[in-house]
Amino acid sequence: MTSATPTLLYIDDDAALARLVERGLTRAGYKVVHAASGQEGLDRLAQGGIDVVALDQYMPGLDGLETLEQILKIADAPPVVFVTASQDSAIAVTALKAGAADYLVKDVRGEFIPLLQVAVNGAVRRAAIQKARDEAEAEVHASRDRYAALAAEREVLLREVNHRVGNSLQIIASLLHLQANSSTQQDVKAALTNAMGRVAAVAQVHRRLYTSHDFKTVMLNQYLEALLEDLRRSAEGNKMSRLTLKADPVEIDPDRAVAIGIIVNELVMNAVKYAYPDGAGPIHVELKPHADDLQLAISDEGVGFSDKADPRGTGMGQRIVAAMAVKLDASVERDPGHNGTRFVVRFARVTPAPAKSTSVAAS
Repeated sequence: MTSATPTLLYIDDDAALARLVERGLTRAGYKVVHAASGQEGLDRLAQGGIDVVALDQYMPGLDGLETLEQILKIADAPPVVFVTASQDSAIAVTALKAGAADYLVKDVRGEFIPLLQVAVNGAVRRAAIQKARDEAEAEVHASRDRYAALAAEREVLLREVNHRVGNSLQIIASLLHLQANSSTQQDVKAALTNAMGRVAAVAQVHRRLYTSHDFKTVMLNQYLEALLEDLRRSAEGNKMSRLTLKADPVEIDPDRAVAIGIIVNELVMNAVKYAYPDGAGPIHVELKPHADDLQLAISDEGVGFSDKADPRGTGMGQRIVAAMAVKLDASVERDPGHNGTRFVVRFARVTPAPAKSTSVAAS
């Protein structure tokens, strides 16, 4: 029930029967208000404070069905129990179809009053349940709207963060490029160029995220194409003119994309430096599915791995590749049968789940 003492509006032109209803329903815990006509009942409803209505069919002026129609136009109208002395079931069916909560047939001696009590109890209870359901659904819709608004705000913020980070990293890469060009020491120039490539690899991921509709994944083939284009523009002379990419469309998370990009940068730059001592030659990057994993291959047709040792090398590139491979949980292998040098990196499409620790009881 909606309150400790719910109020019943009994609309009936029979004053004697109304007194019986008031006596019986008051004992049942209701406050009973009587209206002698449909219009009087509507006027009382307009004042508020009514929890349930019992409505007679046959009255002068507005009859029960006409009054019911007007009641149901009221916002948050209370439930209506339709009461009629007629045995004509068509009237009851019409009332129920129009929106009455229940109906019953009355008699002049008031023997129907216990049934009326049951009917109004049920109508009030169902109305309370429906109201609670409507409020819960409204709260769910409001929560969804709040979540959608927060998600939209988060998307804008993430896009802006990726934009700013990408721009900042690109500025750093450009500064490194300028510093490398102004240096007269070859080892310093090479170190700065390598650092520029590593920064550019990270910057490209943030650029991909800034222009993407999904901040959780990066199209790896598109990312690699943009990364290789950066390498072509920063190439020593024309050594990158024959740098090619063959990649299937693959989605991957941003953190793993960064690691892959850095590996590609290191291995491509290694090929640029050492594969073709007398000039430029082809360098190929290939990405394709391999069983349940992905396979990335960086290859050249140059002098071969054994002839690439550079006494000035620091081994930094190899250490970076190894570190990124650990991050990817990847294997990095050199293909000994390739004419030139070919490195193959195999890794899972998604981050592997951490292994569950197990304990063995001591015997």
